[in-house]
Amino acid sequence: MNSITPLFRKLALLFRRNRFRTELDEEMAFHREQAEKELIAAGVPPARARTQAARCFGNPTRLRERSSELVGFPTETLLLDLRFALRQMLKNPGFACIAVFVLALGMGVSIAIFGFVDAALLRPLPYDHPDRLLSVTESAAAIPIADLSYYDYLDWKRMNKTLRSIDVYTNAGYLLRGPQGAEPVTARRVSDGFFSTLGVHMALGRGFLPGEDLPGKPKIVILTYGAWQNRFSSRRDILGQSVNLSGDNYTIVGVLPREFTFAPARDGEFWTPLLDQTPCEKRRSCHDFSGIARMRDGVDLQAATADLKAVARQLELQYPQSNRDQGASVRPLSELFVGDVRPVLLILLSGAGLLFAIACTNVASLLLVRAENRKREIAVRGALGATPARLTRQFMTEAVLLAASGLVLALALAAWLMALLTRLMPKTMILHLPFLENAGLNAHSATFALAIGAMAALLFAATPSLRLARQPIRDGLAEGGRAAAGRLWRRMGANLVVAELAIAVVLLAGAGLLIQSFYRLLRVDLGFAADHLATVQVMAPDNIYKKDEQVNALYREVQRRLAALPGVVSVGITSDLPVQCNCDTDWIRFVGKPFHGEHNEVLERDVSPNYLQSLRATLVRGRLLAESDDLEKPHVVVINETLARRFYPGEDPIGKKYGDSDLSPKSIREIVGVVADIREGQLDSMPWPAEYEAAYQDPIGYFAVTVRTSQDEKTILPAVVSALHQIDANLGVYGEATMAQQMNLSQTALIHRLSAWLVAAFALIALVLGVVGLYGVIAYSVGRRTREIGVRMALGAQRSAVYGMVMREATWLTITGLAIGLAASVATSLLMRSLLFGVTAWDAPTLACVAVVLGTASLAASFIPAHRAASVNPTDALRAE
Repeated sequence: MNSITPLFRKLALLFRRNRFRTELDEEMAFHREQAEKELIAAGVPPARARTQAARCFGNPTRLRERSSELVGFPTETLLLDLRFALRQMLKNPGFACIAVFVLALGMGVSIAIFGFVDAALLRPLPYDHPDRLLSVTESAAAIPIADLSYYDYLDWKRMNKTLRSIDVYTNAGYLLRGPQGAEPVTARRVSDGFFSTLGVHMALGRGFLPGEDLPGKPKIVILTYGAWQNRFSSRRDILGQSVNLSGDNYTIVGVLPREFTFAPARDGEFWTPLLDQTPCEKRRSCHDFSGIARMRDGVDLQAATADLKAVARQLELQYPQSNRDQGASVRPLSELFVGDVRPVLLILLSGAGLLFAIACTNVASLLLVRAENRKREIAVRGALGATPARLTRQFMTEAVLLAASGLVLALALAAWLMALLTRLMPKTMILHLPFLENAGLNAHSATFALAIGAMAALLFAATPSLRLARQPIRDGLAEGGRAAAGRLWRRMGANLVVAELAIAVVLLAGAGLLIQSFYRLLRVDLGFAADHLATVQVMAPDNIYKKDEQVNALYREVQRRLAALPGVVSVGITSDLPVQCNCDTDWIRFVGKPFHGEHNEVLERDVSPNYLQSLRATLVRGRLLAESDDLEKPHVVVINETLARRFYPGEDPIGKKYGDSDLSPKSIREIVGVVADIREGQLDSMPWPAEYEAAYQDPIGYFAVTVRTSQDEKTILPAVVSALHQIDANLGVYGEATMAQQMNLSQTALIHRLSAWLVAAFALIALVLGVVGLYGVIAYSVGRRTREIGVRMALGAQRSAVYGMVMREATWLTITGLAIGLAASVATSLLMRSLLFGVTAWDAPTLACVAVVLGTASLAASFIPAHRAASVNPTDALRAE
């Protein structure tokens, strides 16, 4: 019954429409007959009376249309407009294909980039009430966002008045014992309320209970969904089972949901409570935790910030030795996830928007040309009674059809681009930015697509409407499309081309600056030779290597076995590889110098005697570490030049001593050498003061190995891993990579590379579209001025003069677009200064190169229509006109 009702309605509407038309025709015929009878009665001959009656009555077709509009059959009129618009596109397939393709390209890129922006910046974090979540850390003068110490965390938790809960997390690593031996796995240690604060509910089992993170409590672990699937085959009976991590049995109590992600913890598979403290965590001055918090209802960010800063000030007064100048840093948790990538995404979205503007400008230019060719058609329709409003509605229908066609293709292109970009991004970037995996077409991106589609449709409807709908009918019938196009070219067409070229300049300049910045980033002075250097991470099980002597013996055996491999030049061991992070710091106090509780923070690296030689670091003065610098000898240290300049200005630091904040006897070490700065942090960070302590005097079971080789470093990595497993099958070996790979896959390099290449792709497309737009306007102008050019040549004008006339027009447009674009590019480049490295926003060589490239390409494209104009045969031109 439900399906029959609409059918009856349609049939009723059809009969009603047919009856209306029949009655309307009868009414119109009756009025014409009456008028004819009146004229005959007045003495007008019958034939002439019939003609005059028809003329007075008006166009019957237009009267039928107006009557239908008044009575209300809009669907029929809309279908007629759509059919006519479709016929127009099919009649000009070249125009239709080019317009739809250009529009789809601009819209598709914009939708794809918006998909990533939406996933990163617009969607809420996948937690319960994410707007109440905060990232809380400590703050110092040298490190605005610093880690929390364990005891400061406990005091913050106890003393704050604005937080419902506060919890901490830190990185950890374990050796997972399995049938194939020990395998290193990533893990995170968290306080007991971590998952409760986030509002995460387990897919299986339970979370940590209050108090389960205290020392001495049973060892328990929660698995990520991926670890449960890949390592335990999604077994439902896994709860209560034990897993051996670094020699200790941990009971599995829960499995996290599939959708759980916590970007700061990246790829942690096993989550354990804090439990036993490390030696570092037993000191208030040791900072190795990051914090999250949930605000109480009715509390805002400003109140929470003020509260924690007040707590930090109280702790500073209470513990001046360890907490001097220690403040609080409070941010929305979302900032922790997207802080580094936000500028990149906004710049990419801006670039995509500019590309969309160029695409729309190009299509608008095509519509202007097409409008000129439709002058006679529009004039005839106006003469037959079409009002400006009726013509505008037809143009709107054509614009919507064009925009809709482009939008359908754009959505397919956007889906493909998002999938392609996600596949091309390195795994390390996906780990840092897990939301990229969620980018795709959804309600947000569909709404954005409809919005830009509507904008394009309005622009495309306005372009011919403003040009043709209100033109005098007499002009259209008289010109018939033959009037000189100079006025149009000098006004709307020329302005559109100038806008295209200016936008292309902005994108080209931005791409040039970003590419140059990325180039300089990868060639920054590292302070060591990164070529022919292989690296690998090693984790020794604590239950086997319990004593310092055992770890030192492992160090020596690792160096001996790897040095014996073919092609190996030298082998070194370090606690932290260079070009990673400005982390693992030490607070020092100088013997014999005044001390007022200040924090002299330096990078701490524990290295073997051959480590600095394997890096080929430059020794400035003194000596490097030696094999004899072991547990039996007084502690010695090598420092970098930045530390020497900052703390020993104008002095020779060799022989000077320093220690910890208390100058405890065990902490005192003597400076024996100074090396040139090695870039320990990210590529775009300045060198920090750094100390290189003798690893034999403070051995640890987690270390990195550097191997310098005379051959291709990639080829030696399998042999290095094999040799380490031969030393001890219980060693966890992971992260094998060349130093070049370490640099290229660093977060800084990945962000700079992504922004540089994507903006460069936008710029290349913009260059092509801008040049094509200029070519189209010049070519159309030449085509419309064929008669004028023929007359000039018939009167004696030389071909060189014709070349000059056309090229002057093109040159003027190019220069205007370049001037506006260069000024705009300097302004816009200032907005992306955070992504520039070693280059200024107004870099003259880059801007000059952009001007040369775009100017050359534009003039080369203009030469083709200029040559065509100079080749005009005057006789043929005049005859054609």
